[in-house]
Amino acid sequence: QVQLVESGGGLVQAGGSLSLSCAASGPAFINYAMGWYRQAPGKERELVAAVTSGYTTTYADSVKGRFTISRDNTKKTVYLRMNSLEPEDTAVYYCAARYGGMLYNVHSVSVWGQGTLVTVSS
Repeated sequence: QVQLVESGGGLVQAGGSLSLSCAASGPAFINYAMGWYRQAPGKERELVAAVTSGYTTTYADSVKGRFTISRDNTKKTVYLRMNSLEPEDTAVYYCAARYGGMLYNVHSVSVWGQGTLVTVSS
């Protein structure tokens, strides 16, 4: 199965933008649904956005219109572009993968990245 490494987290002011990347290694990346989850202090891990192997996307209501997920199968990389960031977006962001299908709750994930911290200051 794939292995995932995130990059791109950091500190940004409210209203700013940030992009995350997740590089995958291993076979058959094109067959994996890929996604981003986040976990804020004291809260459960939640789905932010996901994209299937067929490029169907889904977003949490809280990020619709502000975040965009994309994938580049030639680079085995999935991206999360985050615009109009809010302090409530502060969390550790995790890249996730599932062979086939779509990503939903945390139980649908088969592979996790190590996480990258995004901090949005007010």
